Amino acid sequence: MTNTKSAERRVRNSARRALSNRRSKTRIKSLERRLKDALKSGKKEEAAKALQAVSSAFDKAAKNGVVHWRKADRKKSRLAISLGKLK
Repeated sequence: MTNTKSAERRVRNSARRALSNRRSKTRIKSLERRLKDALKSGKKEEAAKALQAVSSAFDKAAKNGVVHWRKADRKKSRLAISLGKLK
């Protein structure tokens, strides 16, 4: 149990942030999975839309500190390369 009011606030805030981070990461994983499925099935237009959605999600997550900005850039780059190989 926490000893001070400020520590209680920190516990509440960290729990709230952890929930938000978990939501963001889950959404990113789902979008990545959708993109990879489109790439496997060979649907170029669907994959291009999925790449745009995944890139946007990574940018938002990096902006909010959910993932490191370099990791987001690396993932976006590798996913774009995989789409380029499909075309």
